[in-house]
Amino acid sequence: MSLDLLIVGAGIVGLAHAWAAARRGWRVAVIERDAQAVGASVRNFGLVTVTGQGAGTTWQRALRSRALWAELAPQAGIDVVHRGLWVLARRPAAWDVLQAFAATEMGAGCRLQRAGPDWMARGVGVLYSPYELRVESRLALPRLAAWLAECHGVQFAWGEEALERTADGLRSARRHWQAERVLLCPGSPVGLVRSAAALQALRLTRLQMLRWRPARPLQLDAALMSDLSLVRYAGYAALPEAGALRRQLQGEAPELLSAGIHLIAVQSRDGSLVVGDSHHEENAASPFASEAIDDLLLAELHDGLARPVGRVVERWIGHYPVGHDADCLIDAPDAATRLVLVTSGTGVSTAFALAEDLIDAW
Repeated sequence: MSLDLLIVGAGIVGLAHAWAAARRGWRVAVIERDAQAVGASVRNFGLVTVTGQGAGTTWQRALRSRALWAELAPQAGIDVVHRGLWVLARRPAAWDVLQAFAATEMGAGCRLQRAGPDWMARGVGVLYSPYELRVESRLALPRLAAWLAECHGVQFAWGEEALERTADGLRSARRHWQAERVLLCPGSPVGLVRSAAALQALRLTRLQMLRWRPARPLQLDAALMSDLSLVRYAGYAALPEAGALRRQLQGEAPELLSAGIHLIAVQSRDGSLVVGDSHHEENAASPFASEAIDDLLLAELHDGLARPVGRVVERWIGHYPVGHDADCLIDAPDAATRLVLVTSGTGVSTAFALAEDLIDAW
């Protein structure tokens, strides 16, 4: 049987395109070189982040993707662990950024207040956003794939390496696939697409994350960010007010900026917090983590919580490509082939809307 669409890669970008195509009645298959998704799509916060995304296309895609996550989650049996986002301003300059952001189109629906919930440390003020939602990525991705197979007829081939694009489809390590269209969603430029000209300017970013278990009961009602996020997320960082905060951080916390650290903390059903993250550019996917980076992350967490007593129970490293001017790279080497890479670490937040756009235009 010839397929309407063959997708290479079962990360969030590949699965999002499988759903978008299947909803339009296409016959879809997904092949994945690993036995399950193990890349950036499961090594993240699972936070669908809207607030702070870059103005324009990225923010609009995040809004749409958030709506699609909300639609899909109950159908697929995916647990939305919590909703919303608190951004804690620990410095007056950060408070200025939050006030400026709240006055923009993207700040509509958010609220400013001088104090957050009891679990949060005190600062100058906080911004609350109702838009974010959080899933447990390592559970949500397998459940999404199973639901696509069960309810949308998407065929999956796990542990199958894509080798060569052919005139009528694709050759894998196991068989020849016939497909009218082939979509490559490799997560990082490896294997079949490593030599694509569009990928030559890309680099890898390595991030470190950890899971922290509080020593006594702690219940977060939403995700947590703080000052450093305001100079990293484009929706805040592009504001004129962010310049003063960036200069202050360069004087007070140069090691944090150098390590690309900004605090995000989200909670899992077992009460533990997923905490991150750092960002280092590198030429290859190094497997080695730095204890010094973990210590900086924990210090930021402790500064954000009112009762910061707990222990680390899990650590991991993730990688994603960067270096493209936009938040994603879409290459069309021919009419029947597309290559899609999210080059900003926003796959969970934007992939569903990105997939709608691509499938509708194809």
